[in-house]
Amino acid sequence: MIKAVTIILVIGVAVGAQQIKKVPIQSTSAASGREMFAAYCAVCHGTAGKGDGPVAKALKNRPVDLTTLSRNNGGTFPQVRVMGYITGEETVAAHGTRDMPIWGELFRSLDPNSRELSDLRVHNLADYVKALQAK
Repeated sequence: MIKAVTIILVIGVAVGAQQIKKVPIQSTSAASGREMFAAYCAVCHGTAGKGDGPVAKALKNRPVDLTTLSRNNGGTFPQVRVMGYITGEETVAAHGTRDMPIWGELFRSLDPNSRELSDLRVHNLADYVKALQAK
């Protein structure tokens, strides 16, 4: 499963973030943030969310260590902002361009007739990232 996502992400990096939405992604359970993270995020962010996934070294910018989001936000997990990064509504100004795939568009392509399911995917994925926070 990670191999397929790695190929998708490498293709996405090669052709640009705007083109990645044309590459089909593997469907996962909208109810499982853990499953979505393993399928979509771990190749860059690593299985523990520390930014050390198998393709991290090939990227121009190192993926964010997702385990420090709460610590870097005064001890509070920035749920709405994380959901915005996932959907593509938020960008990281220091990056200049958006290197991370816009998962909101990809999630909507999995469930084109249900905005609720794509929103559930984003919410549950953000909740899983919250669970990864360093104590």
